Order: sequence, then C-alpha cells, then structure tokens
Amino acid sequence: MADAHSVEICAETADPVIILMPEGSKTHLGGTMRLGVRPTVFQPGTEWSKIRQLYSEAGQILERHRHRYEVNPEYVELLTKAGLNFVGKDDTGERMEIVELKEHPYFVGVQFHPEYLSRVLSPSKPYLGFVAASAGCILRLPIL
Repeated sequence: MADAHSVEICAETADPVIILMPEGSKTHLGGTMRLGVRPTVFQPGTEWSKIRQLYSEAGQILERHRHRYEVNPEYVELLTKAGLNFVGKDDTGERMEIVELKEHPYFVGVQFHPEYLSRVLSPSKPYLGFVAASAGCILRLPIL
C-alpha cells in the first residue's frame, strides 16, 4: 500500500490505515478521547509474544489511554496476513491495542501510554522489554 497513511496527517489518503475513532471529535476536544485505564486482552495463540511474557499476567492487562485515533478495522485482516500480529485487543475485540512482529527481536507497538503507570521500582513493561532486547537479554525470557 504505497498510499497508506494516518488521516490525522493526510486526510485524503487512499488507504486510511489509521482513522479517527467513531466517537472521536476534532472540534470537541478532551472528553471525546479514549481516556483512562482500560483493559487490553491478549489474544488466543499469542503465548509466543514477548510483550505478553513481560506482563506475565493471565490474559489481560490494565493500561492508561489518551487518544483519538486507532487502526482502521477494515485493514486489520490485510495487515495480519502481511505478518503484523495484533496480540492485544480491547475487551470488545474491536480495537487493536498491541501489535508485534513474531520473528523480530523486539518489534512491539502499543495504543496505550505505558509511561503513565511506569515507576522507578516498577518500570513500564514495553520500555523494559525494549531495553532488555537492546541488551540482548529478552531472548532469555521463559515461556509462560
């Protein structure tokens, strides 16, 4: 998709892979965002996921959100067939929350803001994973 884009940056893109959420608004800011702590559910068959192993929780996590844009549901199947794994979705299964490339040392993207809940003695799992992968340590994580 040579013209794939986010409508936030290129409103007239032929392939709007990232779109304004249906309940979002460009004119009424604040309350129309997806805000607050929300669950992300790890999908069946994603036990291989590095980010899932880092969270080491049974099925779901809670992270803070603050956004108006999301992956366009019309492109999820195409992106999945191309190798982009949506390992975490919202509790309705409609919103893509965590994406990962299976064969990459650490290619993880999240829709939420893990830095909001990060603390000195309890660092953000996505950032911790990035640092561990950079140091070559992530491959030694046990499979849960």
